[in-house]
Amino acid sequence: MESNKIALFEGKQVRKIYFKNDWWFSVIDVISILSDSNIPKRYWSDLKIKLNKEGFSQVYENIVRLKLIASDGRKRLSDCADTKTLLRIIQTIPSPKAEPFKQWLALVGHERIQEIENPELAMDRMKAIYEKKGYPQDWIDKQARGIAVRHTLTDEWKNRGVKRNIDFAILTNEIMKSGFVPV
Repeated sequence: MESNKIALFEGKQVRKIYFKNDWWFSVIDVISILSDSNIPKRYWSDLKIKLNKEGFSQVYENIVRLKLIASDGRKRLSDCADTKTLLRIIQTIPSPKAEPFKQWLALVGHERIQEIENPELAMDRMKAIYEKKGYPQDWIDKQARGIAVRHTLTDEWKNRGVKRNIDFAILTNEIMKSGFVPV
């Protein structure tokens, strides 16, 4: 599946494309919005050099050139980054407009560290997200129980020697076949 989409970013457009089972975003569009640079391509070129000097050499390796629709309506190759790489790039942009992203990343990092110390917090976060999405409470409770049962089952399989992902897939498929046989 490959399609072109446009994401809104504080009312400004960021081109994106679905490629290799992930969303890839135009780096130039994001830099243009966050840096207020008159020449975002030059800013990006300088930023790549800075990132490489700071030890984040993977930036260039994680950038993919994909065809996106340009302002003239034609498809042109553009540097694109997946979400993880794009967030890392945003961390290096010294701009007040990038600060909300940096604060959000710090908050998410803090929450994940808390969840490592107390895994129950992750379940609470999951339930809160489903509630915000409008799912009914009974559905949320069933989902949480289903996750717990699935973990218990896979833990038992691990205890009995199952190690490969393909083996878990085969066992799951067999359960599905026997549990949902047409009558």
